[in-house]
Amino acid sequence: MAEKTSPKTAPKSAANTPEGDRIAKVLSRAGVASRREAERMIELGEVAVNGKVITSPALNVTSRDKITVRGELIGEPEQARLWLYYKPDGLVTSESDEKGRETVFDNLPEELPRVMSIGRLDLNSEGLLLLTNDGALKRRLELPSTGWLRKYRVRVNGNPMDPDLEPLRRGITVEGEKFQPMSVVLDRIQGANAWLTVGLREGKNREIRRAMAAINLTVNRLIRISYGPFRLGDLTPGQVEEVRGKVLRDQLGEGPTVDDADKPRKPTRVTRSTTGATRTTTAAAAKPRGAKPAGSGLRELSQAWGEAIAPKPAGARKTFTAKTDAAKTAAPRSGAGGKPAAPRPSGPRPAGPRGPSGARPRRGE
Repeated sequence: MAEKTSPKTAPKSAANTPEGDRIAKVLSRAGVASRREAERMIELGEVAVNGKVITSPALNVTSRDKITVRGELIGEPEQARLWLYYKPDGLVTSESDEKGRETVFDNLPEELPRVMSIGRLDLNSEGLLLLTNDGALKRRLELPSTGWLRKYRVRVNGNPMDPDLEPLRRGITVEGEKFQPMSVVLDRIQGANAWLTVGLREGKNREIRRAMAAINLTVNRLIRISYGPFRLGDLTPGQVEEVRGKVLRDQLGEGPTVDDADKPRKPTRVTRSTTGATRTTTAAAAKPRGAKPAGSGLRELSQAWGEAIAPKPAGARKTFTAKTDAAKTAAPRSGAGGKPAAPRPSGPRPAGPRGPSGARPRRGE
């Protein structure tokens, strides 16, 4: 006798599964807005599908559907891209601010497409902020399950000893909220302050500041230096650098990226004038080729921590300095095409370091 299949255990028919993807996901992949923001736009009646305004995100769409946002047809889904941005302190990490404060997005270079931040940094925090044009990538990297370690350089007011930091390493509860154990290294004491390196895998609101306050330490500078495999490096405040396509694929397992993603991209810096206007330049245009910016992130942070600047590694690009006066007046080599050198002054040559008797004679003298 054939066994009856219970309706509860019967497999779902493919015909019952809506074709395509949810409208909010499609808008996010097209770079219109994050998924949450797209849902808000739908509820406000700003999105139409095939000429009909929708007010619920519970709708699947396909490539055959015509989707408009505020009357404008959306483009094809963009390929995933990722940028590293050195967020200066004093900027809000949001699209707009109800208090009228400047935001991160007010200060990005004009040539960037519409981007979203991966995670946030507080108003008074600075350092590495990841930006992407892909809502699905943003969501993926923000999930706690990703488990990426985020490292910060933290300056606190006070002179803690290593045992004072143990509560943070074990995991601390602040105002009823449990924080996961942090990795905390006491780097150095500098006057009335101390520099720490803190690593954590979750990003609760003002987590480091609240945890430090719980052990009677006040944070007066906080710099994020890494987010998973991505590093702040030599970026300076306000500078943006796109992650190369190969790196993005290696680290995230992403599919094809933009066609020229494997080409080196010049970091872009935003500078503010006294009138409040912004101007964007590339790092190559701002500084001589081969030379690091005078206020590079590595140098600036190293000086702030009281650490010496490490020597350049072997094979680093050399910088060329101006020639000395002696080199400028030297005769050009035969065939160089330059003007002949001026005649040498007559008279005895000045004594060298060894004295007149020990000086080596010139050839032909």
